[in-house]
Amino acid sequence: MKKLLNWLKSPAAMAALAGVAAAAVVLSVAELIGAFFTARATPVIALGSTFIDFTPLWMKNFAVETFGTNDKAALFAGMGLTIFLLACVLGVVAYRKWALGVAGVLLMGAVIVISVVTRASVKPLDAIPTVLGTVAGLVVLRLLIAPLWRLKSWPEAPADTGAEEPDRPATSRRRFFAAAGITVIGAGIAATGGRLLSAARSNISKAREALQLPTPAKAAAAVPAGVQSPAAGVGPWLTPNGDFYRIDTALSVPEINADDWELRVHGLVEQEVRLTFQDLLDADLIESHVTLTCVSNPVGGNLAGNARWLGLPIREVLKRARPKDGADMVLSTSIDGFSASTPLEVLQDDRDAMLAIGMNGEPLPLEHGYPVRMVVPGLYGFVSATKWVVDLEVTRFADSKAYWTQRGWSERGPIKTMARVEVPKSFAKVPAGRVAIGGTAWAQTRGITKVEVQIDNNPWAEAVLSTEASLITWRQWSFDWEATPGPHYIKVRATDGTGEVQTDQRADPVPDGASGWQSVMVTVE
Repeated sequence: MKKLLNWLKSPAAMAALAGVAAAAVVLSVAELIGAFFTARATPVIALGSTFIDFTPLWMKNFAVETFGTNDKAALFAGMGLTIFLLACVLGVVAYRKWALGVAGVLLMGAVIVISVVTRASVKPLDAIPTVLGTVAGLVVLRLLIAPLWRLKSWPEAPADTGAEEPDRPATSRRRFFAAAGITVIGAGIAATGGRLLSAARSNISKAREALQLPTPAKAAAAVPAGVQSPAAGVGPWLTPNGDFYRIDTALSVPEINADDWELRVHGLVEQEVRLTFQDLLDADLIESHVTLTCVSNPVGGNLAGNARWLGLPIREVLKRARPKDGADMVLSTSIDGFSASTPLEVLQDDRDAMLAIGMNGEPLPLEHGYPVRMVVPGLYGFVSATKWVVDLEVTRFADSKAYWTQRGWSERGPIKTMARVEVPKSFAKVPAGRVAIGGTAWAQTRGITKVEVQIDNNPWAEAVLSTEASLITWRQWSFDWEATPGPHYIKVRATDGTGEVQTDQRADPVPDGASGWQSVMVTVE
């Protein structure tokens, strides 16, 4: 402990602390000033988004599989550690050779500026917060490093005399630590103030809350009785908005004024179409229960949800645009630059693919695409469910590539037949006797006609299916098991409406969705 305390008093450690304090000033000043600019102009958001764009596919998949919907929190934690270490290095470099330290800080500032201005829907002026933050950070770094240079030149007491260290260096160290601490605290206050100011300036949430959704011209079919599995612990058939999974590339949820929103439909069309949000409100909207599934969902995973959506059928928009012969794909683009490639015929058939503005009876939550997103039954979200959508380009698969297609995923993403066990949980301990097993299965646009359960290596037994609401929603099931003491394995598989049995061949989510049978191990006591 004494060695650690002595090291913390060393010039190198103090210089590293100066670097951290300066980095905190860079980020906090940019955060504070960024409250008057777009949220994507702040350094952390811009750097994180750029990191996501250039992250290797295997690392993206690892993040989603390991952290699930917490992948963005994990990214921010990793970025924080990286920035901390780089700040320490730059502080030491600046202490030893100021010119190199300045060059390092300016280089980092330039990287952040490039990350900011290359974001979608970001203007060059949005780099101002980063520029001013970098200048403030350099000033603070100089003010904190300068006393260390003077401290280095102050003579110390000879080691063999036992004399006390002169008062002036000790006082200087205390002043340094006090100054560095006050700087970090001030940076934290500034960053918090920036977030609060940004929230206060934004009226998007209030506008969303005040929005009155129109009555649909075609209401959703009534949900029949018995859709919920009787097995206690199985999730609700209708997923609450707050529990609906969220997987996207947006580190900062886009805040779009519905009055300013516009959708452009162009490309291989006879007539370009532009729609405002008011156009959607005035249109003949439909309502439909649709189950969405993420392509990153592992076997037995929870990246699937069922909701009641309100929107305008995309086929009606395409009728106005009149796609030309040869077109086979619609490239949808979000305001933050994400894109998805959806087969044209899927958007023109009767499955009710829509431009959704409502979810479970309320306007879309901001994180789920407010004011408008796409909902397409039967396809994984990476090729269909574009949130914050602002552009539809009618084109060809041979001519255009979407965000994930460029990164090794398939062009088309039909959802595979899947069943999962929700109760009992894997590694659960249950009492001997009657045990309720239950879960959910889905095969959107084909429906589920059978779910079977296998205990250990015994023959497959048919589960009891809950009522089917429609072919584009999931279907729950239950199974009563007379459990005997000892460890047991529970497997499940589904059969879809075409008669195809869920495959037992294991496949990773890349490139077109996971497959295989889920196996749950439980101990019966």
